[in-house]
Amino acid sequence: MGYSILLAEDDAQIREIISDYFTHKSEDSICLSCAPNGTAALELLQNTEYDLILLDVMMPGIDGFSLCREIRAKSDVPILFLTARAREEDLLYGYELGCDDYVIKPFSLAALYAKCLALLKRASGTILIPELVCGRIRMNLRTLDVTADGRHVVLAPKEFALLKYLLEHKNWVVSRDMLLDRIWGADYFGSDRVVDNHIKKLRKALGDAGEQIRTVITKGYRLTE
Repeated sequence: MGYSILLAEDDAQIREIISDYFTHKSEDSICLSCAPNGTAALELLQNTEYDLILLDVMMPGIDGFSLCREIRAKSDVPILFLTARAREEDLLYGYELGCDDYVIKPFSLAALYAKCLALLKRASGTILIPELVCGRIRMNLRTLDVTADGRHVVLAPKEFALLKYLLEHKNWVVSRDMLLDRIWGADYFGSDRVVDNHIKKLRKALGDAGEQIRTVITKGYRLTE
């Protein structure tokens, strides 16, 4: 089965590298169209339907956030942001606009490709209001509502991002370094104990369901059923 992907990115070198890698890796089963800015991307979207859209946040003219808002007004196509901006305010704003995920620059091409495939496979049996579920914990990715044991849970941005990542990788052992890189960004240079502190807050907010987040000694954490 072939897929069509739109990449909106103002850096010509990044466009070329991603295009070459996806074409080679997919053995031409992925058709990737490129747009150098948001305006060009909108023009392509008027005439073509895509299975996935990759958006750079910082683009001249129409930026990624504005483009995401326009797309979401008409379509439920999966959207993944490429960004060097790892501030929690930016990440949460993107989720509020309706993006499905983020990849923080600089990124691994293999990881980007794998994440895109996961989004494409998830969308092939797509539901209008996708949920992440593990045991007694649920997260609605459209409304950003979190429930534990049927109870609505209010989370701070970092705890929300941590829970989302753990739900996406349930039953995996996720290291503190991985969480630091994914949630705090590659340019964070503080202690990894910050992860433990936020996991503690997350467990408390989840109540009894917080026991689903298991500590794996010397390794990190694992979210279980």
